[in-house]
Amino acid sequence: MAHASSRFILPEILQHKDAFIDIRRQIHAHPELGFEEQRTSELVAARLREWGYQVTSGVGKTGVVGQLRVGDGPRSLGIRADMDALPIQEATGLSYASLHAGKMHACGHDGHTAILLAAAHYLARSRNFNGTLNLIFQPAEEGLGGALGMLEDGLFQRFPCDAVFALHNAPGLPVGSFALKEGPMAASSDSVDIRLSGKGAHGAMPHFGRDPIMAAAAIAMALQTLVSRNIPATEAGVVSIGALHAGHAHNVIPEHADLKLSVRALSHDTRHILQQRLHELVQLQAQSLGVRADIDYRRISPVLVNTPRETGMLADLIREQAGAECLLQPPQGMMGSEDFAWMLEKVPGCYVLLGNGVDSRGGCMVHNPGYDFNDAALPIGASLWARLTESYLRVQ
Repeated sequence: MAHASSRFILPEILQHKDAFIDIRRQIHAHPELGFEEQRTSELVAARLREWGYQVTSGVGKTGVVGQLRVGDGPRSLGIRADMDALPIQEATGLSYASLHAGKMHACGHDGHTAILLAAAHYLARSRNFNGTLNLIFQPAEEGLGGALGMLEDGLFQRFPCDAVFALHNAPGLPVGSFALKEGPMAASSDSVDIRLSGKGAHGAMPHFGRDPIMAAAAIAMALQTLVSRNIPATEAGVVSIGALHAGHAHNVIPEHADLKLSVRALSHDTRHILQQRLHELVQLQAQSLGVRADIDYRRISPVLVNTPRETGMLADLIREQAGAECLLQPPQGMMGSEDFAWMLEKVPGCYVLLGNGVDSRGGCMVHNPGYDFNDAALPIGASLWARLTESYLRVQ
């Protein structure tokens, strides 16, 4: 596998990489959960203003947009980075580990933010483009609807973009590699809470009650047929039960049992079928066992769909400037979600994976207490955004 850094990293970005690695580690040490990114937003806004960007804070509550106009070109480009951390207790033992118990940058958003800042710094100094650049620093990507919040706050009305791009680090892909494809690139994500209400009873006399635990067990097993018996084998869907809570004592049948589910799909039709059949299955199973089911089904983010023109353009740029061997297909079976999908429903664009490494340095999967963003990928990602800007907003 060729390493893109030898020919792809811009010399000016390489020259300043240590400063942005330091920024990344500062953000890592001070993680903030969704819609709480005050410190991170202030850091981002201060740096952008220092470099000459027109900065708007508070977009979608804690989001920041930095705009830089160069020349009189009519085209406008948006590039997005996410800023929020996760409610995870860090276990890396790093010198810059989280200083806040129960909060951790376990998905690499600290790296994404530093990458876009490094690109912003380079572009403000070089100004080798003609048009409008909108740098979008998004809050609350981790299931809280930060992208949707920015859109509802008029993101693309206030900062029009002809196209919008984003990246995510990818443990398991070599540093210096990229992965993207046209069409569905990330799954939809829905969260489901199910409360089963029965009738409590003594464990020695269960016939006097209506057991919600038995209903929960039956429903948990039946849910595994949603994909296998409703979705064509050529399509992708996932139904996972993340929690099942019921009862406190050995000899007491409880009144309630609660299940928490994640439902994912790679097409709008599959998503609709899974939602419809889940409601039918849960209600009928509960009814057959004499308990009541209350379902709270929340659509978190849609399927992320890369548009053909923008995906082709980014793929061509990577092949031409990094080398064809550095452009990979996304790994099979990826069903992670990404609320950048909301932005791609409004504006054409592309979401690309950036190799985070395959060894102990960068191969630990995200959402893990031992994960860390690989700083070797930072100047590569920054060079991608710089090269994309210079290509998309090419000086005529």
